[in-house]
Amino acid sequence: MSRKIIRNGRIVTAIDDYVADILIEDGQIAAIGRRLAVGEDTEVIDASGLMVLPGGVDCHTHMDNTFGDSTTCDSFESGTRSAAFGGTTTIVDFAFQRRDVSVLEAIERAQAKGREGACIDYGFHVIVTSVNQQTLADMQHAIRHEGVSSFKMFMAYPGSVMVDDAAIFQAMRMVGQHGGMIALHAENGTIIELLIQEALAQGHTAPKYHALTRPAIMEGEATHRGIKLAELAQAPVYFVHLSAKEALKHVVEARDMGVPVFAETCPHYLFFDESVYDSEDFDLARYVMSPPLRSKEAQNALWTALRTDDLQLVSTDHCPFCMKEGHLGRVNQKPYGRNDFSKIPNGIPGVETRLTTIHDGGVRAGRISLNRMVELTATAPAKLFGLYPRKGTIAVGSDADVVLFDAGQPHVISAATQHGNCDFTLFEGREVTGTVRKVLLRGELIVDGDQWLGRTGAGQYIPRGESGGW
Repeated sequence: MSRKIIRNGRIVTAIDDYVADILIEDGQIAAIGRRLAVGEDTEVIDASGLMVLPGGVDCHTHMDNTFGDSTTCDSFESGTRSAAFGGTTTIVDFAFQRRDVSVLEAIERAQAKGREGACIDYGFHVIVTSVNQQTLADMQHAIRHEGVSSFKMFMAYPGSVMVDDAAIFQAMRMVGQHGGMIALHAENGTIIELLIQEALAQGHTAPKYHALTRPAIMEGEATHRGIKLAELAQAPVYFVHLSAKEALKHVVEARDMGVPVFAETCPHYLFFDESVYDSEDFDLARYVMSPPLRSKEAQNALWTALRTDDLQLVSTDHCPFCMKEGHLGRVNQKPYGRNDFSKIPNGIPGVETRLTTIHDGGVRAGRISLNRMVELTATAPAKLFGLYPRKGTIAVGSDADVVLFDAGQPHVISAATQHGNCDFTLFEGREVTGTVRKVLLRGELIVDGDQWLGRTGAGQYIPRGESGGW
């Protein structure tokens, strides 16, 4: 039926918390109220005892992305299906401007992958690896005509994707004038590369040295530098996967001065710390991501920043590589770096566990409120990246992206019961309280308990408005 009504649910948004019915027509929310009257042509979904949340928006995922010699193990199909089971109905993934590919070609190629495989709605940032006048013109065109208003640039990985400060400044200055925003991976790439080469020369090849060669102070330095470039360019800036208190300090100071600086952190930085890097065992490759895990003190600072809005949202940086080489046919996965930590593909899975872990470890632990959880995982990313109010909230006229969430139901997280292609999760064996029961995408039921009802390719490309204006 094209008409549905969700009855008796506890509707929770970033600002509201109340019990009401939601009428859905033609994929959008048509009415919200108590005891709404409908005819027999309307399908009834009983949400008694459940929370009704807006579908999650994850603005940092890497589906079918190639980095160096390795490609993430999740396709758009498997990754977006996994996201749906985790209560996420929209992702913002990445189009990759490689040396021989223009910005607009990168967007076209990424959209083709999405059309073929995406099970939920999606948009794109563009990873920009070189800047010239044509690049700048293409970026402006992308903002105005392609619905792509954010661009990621790397201050790390020299010789691969790293760009220099002048390129970052040029891009910031241009997009800032046209409603766009630069997202920065902030680590001092040249110093880190030096430390990596020194470690390898000393015979240090184990995964733990990935963390030891990416010190927190170098994330802090790059974050401060990125803020100053944004100030000079008079443009907003967004920092991806912020992990270190040395970086957080500069974000807080800049925001206190009124500089439009925004930043995300990720669940792995909120629940794991550097104490995991306690051996030379290769199994620690599962904890190889960039930046690496930081101190317990940094972890506590991140939670505080989420509560006080010094950090604006939680994304996953879902960038999965398998621990077992050849799993589901995937090659050059984590074991690719068994004898050289610098070759271990950087990244972990996380798109399916974001909502349940933040609810359990954030809301139930008293670190953040329920409304704040919704803001961090749905509303703030939608606002910051030009998707709101179509996405990120429950309101009349918004897309009917709805999650029915059982806040009192415990379950144990395991890779064996998840729905992506990765063969591990950092949360293996962890019992959490809070379970996704049903998920609707534009009014269509795509997740019903353990049952997948969605369709490959049913996700829609969502052109975005301006980024960074919120």
